[in-house]
Amino acid sequence: MTPVISKEELSEYLAEVFPQVWSQFEIMEMDGRHTVMKLKVNDRHIRPGGTVSGPAMFGLADVSAYVATLAVVGRKALAVTTSCSIDFMRKPEAGKDLIAHAELLKHGKALTVTDVRLRSEGSDDLVARASLTYSVPPVKS
Repeated sequence: MTPVISKEELSEYLAEVFPQVWSQFEIMEMDGRHTVMKLKVNDRHIRPGGTVSGPAMFGLADVSAYVATLAVVGRKALAVTTSCSIDFMRKPEAGKDLIAHAELLKHGKALTVTDVRLRSEGSDDLVARASLTYSVPPVKS
């Protein structure tokens, strides 16, 4: 699959439509099938016990699948999450950003399916794995 938008254009677009949260994320790589994202972890992502919260990890997985979807469908803010399953495997390392490796498994007319694997930056150990399905609005003729 070939991207229909560059990572720079997509990052600018997401900063425009999601200004309240986009600064937390960075698109590191994007090629139409694989996307690498970073969550810039800060105090608001930390839960009691000094680790990154589950909602923050879910957010990174969801945003990564959204970016993977928009990479192949373009600027469609109305693409929405229709399904998510996430497995939390271990505590992320304290004080480290989270890295998501997203693989777009299916790009159909109405749905995309993405597998996302989360790790603490610099670690090979998975902290979570998610499968997400996005519904893509139909093209108006």
